[in-house]
Amino acid sequence: MAVNGSPTVRRLRLGAELRQLRRSSGMTSQQVAARLLVSQSKISLLETGRRAINPRDVRDLCELYEVTDQLLVASLMRMAKESGRQGWWVAYGDVPYSVFVGMETEAASIHSYEPLVMPGLLQTPAYAAAVIGETNPHISAEQAAARLEVRLRRQHRAHHPARSFRLWVVLDESALHRAVGTPDVMREQLEHLNRISAQPHITVQILPHSTGAHPGVSGQFSILTFLDSDAGVVYLERFTSDLYLEKPADLRPYHLMYDHLQAQALGPEQSRQFIRHTIRTYAPPS
Repeated sequence: MAVNGSPTVRRLRLGAELRQLRRSSGMTSQQVAARLLVSQSKISLLETGRRAINPRDVRDLCELYEVTDQLLVASLMRMAKESGRQGWWVAYGDVPYSVFVGMETEAASIHSYEPLVMPGLLQTPAYAAAVIGETNPHISAEQAAARLEVRLRRQHRAHHPARSFRLWVVLDESALHRAVGTPDVMREQLEHLNRISAQPHITVQILPHSTGAHPGVSGQFSILTFLDSDAGVVYLERFTSDLYLEKPADLRPYHLMYDHLQAQALGPEQSRQFIRHTIRTYAPPS
C-alpha cells in the first residue's frame, strides 16, 4: 500500500481504507459507534480524515470488521502512527484551510478554476496581504500575518520547477479587473502572473467575459492528484467549512467541467497577451 508523505494525505487515505473495510463488513457507522461505545460523529471524522486516529483504534476497527490479513492490519496501523505527525503549517496556529494545505503539499498536480481572485500559489506578497486583510476583517493583525506567511510558504513548490508538480489554472477575466489593493499592487500582481505562467510546469488560461455562461459559474474548485494513487480529490472552498470530494462518481463531473473550461478559455500564449493588455489599465496616469 503506497502512502503519501503528508500526514493529512495519510489520514485521508487511511480513512478511505477504513470506510471501505466497514462497508465490506456490512456495518453502518452507527453500528460501529455503538459496538465501540463512541459517537457516530467520531467514526465519520475518522473515515473522512478530519480527525487523527491512533494505531489502537485501527486495531479495534480491524477486529470488528474481521480483517484477517495481518499485513494489511500492520500497514494500516503504521499509517495511523505516521498520520499523527504534524505538518509544518501547524506551527502557525489556526489555519482555516489546513486540510487543503496538507493535500497541496503532496499533490503531483493541481488543476484549479478561480473566478474571483488570483490563486494563492500565484499571488505576490502585497496582493496576498490585501486579499487576506480585505476578506477577513474580523481577524487580528497577528492572525493576518500568520496566514500571509503560510500562503507565501505554500508557494515554494510553484517556484521550483525541478520538483514533481504541475499547476494548471483557468482564471476568469473578473480576477484581472477586481481591484485588490492599490493599482500598483494589481500591476505588480499581473506582471508576476505573466512571468510565472511562462514556466513549463505552470499553465494559466484566461476565460474572457465574452465566453458568456460556462460550467464554472457555480464557483471555485480545484482537482488534486497524487503520485501514488489513482484517486484524486476535488476541493471546494467555502466561507465557513470547505468540502472535499473523493468518490469517483463525484470527481467525474468536475473533470468534465474542467475539460470544458480549458476548451473555452484562451490558449496560454493568448492569455499572456490578454494579461499584458490588462496591465496597461493599471499604469500610472501620464
